[in-house]
Amino acid sequence: MSVLVYTESENGKLKKVAYEVASFAKGIADLMGTSVTAVTINAENVDELKTYGVEKVLKVSHDKLSKFNADAYAEVITQASKKEEAKVVVVSQSANAKYLAPLLSVNLNAGYASNVVALPKLDDGFVVERTAFTNKAFNMTSISTDVRVLGLSNNAFGLKENEVSLSEEDFSPELTDDNFKINVKSVDKNKDKVSIADAEVVVSAGRGMKGPENWGMIEELADVLGAATACSKPVSDMGWRSHGEHVGQTGKPVASNLYIAIGISGAIQHLAGISASKNKVVINTDPEAPFFKAADYGIVGDAFEVVPQLIEKLKEFKANNS
Repeated sequence: MSVLVYTESENGKLKKVAYEVASFAKGIADLMGTSVTAVTINAENVDELKTYGVEKVLKVSHDKLSKFNADAYAEVITQASKKEEAKVVVVSQSANAKYLAPLLSVNLNAGYASNVVALPKLDDGFVVERTAFTNKAFNMTSISTDVRVLGLSNNAFGLKENEVSLSEEDFSPELTDDNFKINVKSVDKNKDKVSIADAEVVVSAGRGMKGPENWGMIEELADVLGAATACSKPVSDMGWRSHGEHVGQTGKPVASNLYIAIGISGAIQHLAGISASKNKVVINTDPEAPFFKAADYGIVGDAFEVVPQLIEKLKEFKANNS
């Protein structure tokens, strides 16, 4: 019996979130007095997982799994879980995992708790703390099923190094045509950019930029910080930026360590989608902008004056500390 964790990868490389869910799974395994087994799909080098407490990796290699397919991926993890007799299965809260986890829960007849933010309490059953009402509150959820599926809220637990010995095992699940009723023809993604889901820092801008032609300094600031770029809903609706950069309750959720909002007033839907970010910095000319009430740091000023100075100071700091 072990704790099973699904560690996501892309183009053969494990994502940052894979190490966070592995760290979380190790924490649960320590509480339960057991070990962590990870299942990877078409991942190449998995050795780094041992740094975060994974003792065994089930490596799945399958041409049909090169693109995400919720039904097929759920079946793979289901079979891995049964093989390992796992009582707890951990996934992330990525867009893919949100499709995957409910199917996995049904396959395993397991209780599923999403948006988990802390290790479970085992004193009286199996109780997990979760965010609720778009991160405005927390609830304590008791899961009474024999098997539990937990979705770890992004950036809630962090990376915890706990190095162990690692063994790798090739795993070949039995998949049928029924697992591939939905075929993914193609996936279009921004290339050579940090993804919003994996970003430690996100630089986001709104209508205060006055037009798409002024986005150069946003991209320059993001480059200096190694950040992802994002935007508010009105910006994507007007076609200034792609819908893939729209963040908020109706767009992509953000749970970065640093979120910089430039020229964004702070509509409630936007704030709900970025509230899980640990530090929020706002730059806006309007001191009454709602975003200032949610911010950790605020600058009242013209973005066209503040941002170039910020870029200059950051470049100077990096040059002096390289």
